[in-house]
Amino acid sequence: MGCVSTAVAQHERQVLGIIPSAFTINNLVGETCGKEIKVATMQERLVMMMELSDAFIALPGGFGTLEELFQMISWAQLNIHNKPIGVLNINGFFNGLLSFVDHAVKQEFITPRARKILISATTADELVDKLQAFRFEPDQALSKLKWSPSSSQKEKLDLTLRL
Repeated sequence: MGCVSTAVAQHERQVLGIIPSAFTINNLVGETCGKEIKVATMQERLVMMMELSDAFIALPGGFGTLEELFQMISWAQLNIHNKPIGVLNINGFFNGLLSFVDHAVKQEFITPRARKILISATTADELVDKLQAFRFEPDQALSKLKWSPSSSQKEKLDLTLRL
């Protein structure tokens, strides 16, 4: 993350880091360039990223990258957001992952419509073009879900013991 943000800042572009407070202890993330927002948890980080981003691009990375990538894909599938999501498949890094996703489609665990949520390209220019051309196709059944705070409150059950 540091190399990317430094390169972006050197080209006079906007950099925004959303960092859980735990990562700032002992300077774990290094020097921040651009604007930094500290949050309490990783979940809060993901929500803020979703709210502030126009699109999501995953570069080669580890479990944290994959977790955030699949969280955004899941949220798109559930119609929590409709922003494009892509992987920059440098030197075939994501080939195995993309094959797995395609296999899950063949096995009918992922719908062909949901598969379209994940975009891939081998160059940054191609990926940006694909992200800009992306048109979200919500699942009709899932599009009826309401994700506002008021709709997520459950009706209280009367658990009074009556003898």
